[in-house]
Amino acid sequence: MDPRRPAAPPVPTTEPAASSEAARPVNVPLLAVAGAVTVANIYFPQPLLAAVARGLDVSERTAGLVAPAAQIGYALGILLLVPLADTARLRRLTSVLLALTSGALLLAAAAPGVVTLTLATLALSTTTVLPQILTPVAAVLAGPGRRGRVVGLVGLGLTLGSTLSRTVSGAVTDASGSWRVAYVVAAVATAALLCVLPRGLPERLGVPGRTSYGALLAGLPGLLAAHRELRVAALLGASVFAAFSVFWTVLAFHLAAPPLGYGPGAAGLFGVLTLPAALLSATAGPLTDRYGAPVVSAVGLASAGLGLGVAGLAPGSPAALVAGANLLVAGVSSCQVANQARIFGIGAAVAARVNTVFMLATFGGGALGSLAGSWLYAEHGWPAALLAAGVFVAVGGLVAASSVRPVRPVRLVRAVRATVPSCVPDGTREAGGVSARAPRRESHEA
Repeated sequence: MDPRRPAAPPVPTTEPAASSEAARPVNVPLLAVAGAVTVANIYFPQPLLAAVARGLDVSERTAGLVAPAAQIGYALGILLLVPLADTARLRRLTSVLLALTSGALLLAAAAPGVVTLTLATLALSTTTVLPQILTPVAAVLAGPGRRGRVVGLVGLGLTLGSTLSRTVSGAVTDASGSWRVAYVVAAVATAALLCVLPRGLPERLGVPGRTSYGALLAGLPGLLAAHRELRVAALLGASVFAAFSVFWTVLAFHLAAPPLGYGPGAAGLFGVLTLPAALLSATAGPLTDRYGAPVVSAVGLASAGLGLGVAGLAPGSPAALVAGANLLVAGVSSCQVANQARIFGIGAAVAARVNTVFMLATFGGGALGSLAGSWLYAEHGWPAALLAAGVFVAVGGLVAASSVRPVRPVRLVRAVRATVPSCVPDGTREAGGVSARAPRRESHEA
């Protein structure tokens, strides 16, 4: 190295910056349970909308405004609040978000009309973004060797929370006779986390900095431009979640149409019937640690495509629809785990912000899939909608294929030489021994 040449400045967003967190303990069960409880606040109102319409004496279409309010609020919270986790005090931030969410849930439980309920839902879904804060926290604390495993387990908690919350809220409403009780139960469960979750978190996620809130948000596009891994993960996440949203958006209509003719409860039952796939997707974490994110993403895309094919080839078979849904859920969940493990390798200093970019891209793909699925099903039916979902999966496949970097020939030869044993006499080894031949220094690389 030329002593006259100044040393390059250290890059704060590399893996070594996060490796110092590897020795810190991570309470995976606590983070998984907390993620399940908080993400449930987004999804548990969905099966209650008919009861809300009757209780508030409004039409079902008017009561249906509650569902998009939850999704809009969640997206706003991811954009406006999750980046704070990179610089804020985690324990304080967590406590404030839990308290605000609990209060908004109680306000929703006491809502005198649908306008108040919709605004309360918008507020509580904006502050219940802890799942997208806890995931990068778990990844940073786990370190490179266990990142995929830990992200997979926390992701399993999120999947179970979003799936089972609909069943639990419906059962609570049926048992109590009032949809308001479900909101009270959710408020109590969320408030209970105040007693345990903040104490189970580190004081900060990364190194304290002086970055302003405006700079945190303004820097999000720069992260996308600077990190190829983030761009690949964002495109993959958007593609597979678009396919996922197409399927689940039109499934209820397909089940209600001839020849199946099932009631609205059948679509909710599919959430429970896909629990095997949700549990299976937990293996995506260890597989990512062992084989890498590209391999697991490729398998996930293949599983999702196969699931859509099964559901499309036998549209009148409930068994085929259940099998296809499980393959789709397993594939999409595996891609999600692999993509998040991929982006959290960028570094601890920006873990929450790269997750913000990734989740915004994922939700954007989901919104596009929902719109495309609804329109295509109304115009051309089930086959056209599934074909669109297949196109989204194919786009993900093209992204995955184009992201694979070819091995340079000279590097490949060098790697092979390093593993081939040599019998040429070598004065540096003991007599009779066989050692690996050291690769020769190349004058240039291809």
